[in-house]
Amino acid sequence: QVQLVESGGGLVQAGGSLRLSCAASGRSVSSFVISWFRQAPGQERDFVAASGSITRLAASGKGRFTISRERAKNTVYLQMNSLTPEDTAVYYCAAALNAGSYYYPVEYDSWGQGTQVTVSS
Repeated sequence: QVQLVESGGGLVQAGGSLRLSCAASGRSVSSFVISWFRQAPGQERDFVAASGSITRLAASGKGRFTISRERAKNTVYLQMNSLTPEDTAVYYCAAALNAGSYYYPVEYDSWGQGTQVTVSS
């Protein structure tokens, strides 16, 4: 089992940037697929980005979001640029030992508590 803690959320104006961090403890992130999901009020939890044997990004983030890992800090980052109000959501990181498609929340075993991102227009 791995424990995950997200940080880095906040309030930013449209066009701004944020870097979210997902700090892992208990096991090395190298053992897992680590992904970011987001959930807006009244909406389902949606895939944003994944870091595993390959990197995947949702269409909504391509050209704007980057996912990366820092092994020394056992941390996965989500760099978000050119933010829009549509990016407003609670962002969660999740870990899976084996993920099939990467895209579905049910594939993941461990979740962080989430960090709020609010983008003002």
